[in-house]
Amino acid sequence: MSAHLRAEAGESLLGAMGGGSVADGRHAPPLFVMPDFGTRAQASGRRPVGLRRYLTRYLYAVRALDLAMVLIAIVAVQFVGLGEVNLFPTSESSPDQLRTIILGLGLAVGWMLLLQWHNTYDARVIGHGIQEYRNVVTASIWLLAAFSVAAFAYQVNGAHRYVLYAFPLATLLLLAGRWTARKWLVTQRAAGRMSDRVLLVGDYDHVQGLSTALARTPGAGYKVLGVCTDDPAVKFDEKTQVLGREADVLVQALAHRVDVIAVSSSAGLGTKGLRRLGWALEGTTIELVVAPGIMDVAGPRVVTRPIDGLPLIHVEAPRFTGPRAIVKSVLDRVGAAFGLLLLAPVFLVVALLVRMDDPGPVFFRQERVGRNGTPFQMIKFRSMAVDAEARLAELQAQNEGAGPLFKIREDPRVTRVGKYLRKYSVDELPQLVNVLLGQMSLVGPRPPLPKEVELYEQDTRRRLLVNPGMTGLWQISGRTELAWEEAVRLDLYYVENWTPLLDLMIIWRTFRVVLDSRKSGAY
Repeated sequence: MSAHLRAEAGESLLGAMGGGSVADGRHAPPLFVMPDFGTRAQASGRRPVGLRRYLTRYLYAVRALDLAMVLIAIVAVQFVGLGEVNLFPTSESSPDQLRTIILGLGLAVGWMLLLQWHNTYDARVIGHGIQEYRNVVTASIWLLAAFSVAAFAYQVNGAHRYVLYAFPLATLLLLAGRWTARKWLVTQRAAGRMSDRVLLVGDYDHVQGLSTALARTPGAGYKVLGVCTDDPAVKFDEKTQVLGREADVLVQALAHRVDVIAVSSSAGLGTKGLRRLGWALEGTTIELVVAPGIMDVAGPRVVTRPIDGLPLIHVEAPRFTGPRAIVKSVLDRVGAAFGLLLLAPVFLVVALLVRMDDPGPVFFRQERVGRNGTPFQMIKFRSMAVDAEARLAELQAQNEGAGPLFKIREDPRVTRVGKYLRKYSVDELPQLVNVLLGQMSLVGPRPPLPKEVELYEQDTRRRLLVNPGMTGLWQISGRTELAWEEAVRLDLYYVENWTPLLDLMIIWRTFRVVLDSRKSGAY
């Protein structure tokens, strides 16, 4: 391209980005500093298609794993239903076996197509959160519905075996396979591999919060490379360097070969700037992500409705009563009753160990604050000396807890058995009685002490809108290792965005955290 044509093209693109000539002959400052086309192509160094190409092999492996799980379930049901099925039919094979094999292969193909259709191989949802699992379950339900209708319409022999056995088994195997694949991917990402290189844009407060959130969840696959901000005096952590002003975001993104530009709500780009930045990224492999000003609102409460080209975000108010609350209460009490029956032998053994280690009562009862500020007696296995409450005042100077919490890593009041009970959270099992009585939930915010509630700010009191829980986001995210503000944020997020699936995810992660005491933050 000649110098004249390149200059003309650059002027045209610069005008589209916000610059260009004005009537008095001066040039308005551009919203972004634009690299020339040669620098842009050389900096990207990649074909302008296919985001997250580093996940290509992983996604192929996940597809192969999904197909294997589906085939295992289908073949298992066929063997049970028809005896030994000949997987390599010949002309002498029975018609029933041929039809069964064709039906099984058709189901497998249909399953894979629906998994693709429901975005279960979308690189944006792979490896983190519950959306990947939800999409797998949704695809399976759609296939089950379609198969049931078709089987009824065409009177397919033996269809009930697939409905009753193949679909549940295959769905469970799919979820197990995805979990296994995710474990490997999260391990890679925790080591700094197979992650997007991210450039953040915005002021210090918003960018620092976004950077902290991304660093805390390496499984999401975002590795912060640097920041473009108009606050030149601010100092970020050692791993996050300031690369330039907000207007330099495009040049810095191309120069540092980033994969994602994450723009916070505080960025001074404005509506036009965001739109033009999106235009400038066309033809590159860089993805534009916007962190909205509405924080800690989960997907089920957010509905986007376009009005005349303007996307309006509808945010539903959180609901604390009604059918959802009844469902949660029923699930809590059924789960607590089942847990008490299952753990009865464990209770007996722990009770004997507590009594043998330190004379005194087996259980420790303490007043806590429940839903709507109602006090109740929380039950735990006693893990401290009998005079622990009386010795609390003399230990206040050694407090290591965040905010109003009182915690000491090496608390001298903890008994020998109590140290292990706390390490693996066994001391909290008697709280199942509180759940059965409706005073607590299996999952919810941490049950606070009355003196802690007295120090709550108005926003923090929203934790009391629901029953406190035996476990929760706070418990699986580090417990006392977290800053107080972060603990409150996690609890409020749960209070306002509760779903049954979120509860199941938290319970599952609780077992994992308890087994790995290094990550539990319990002491």
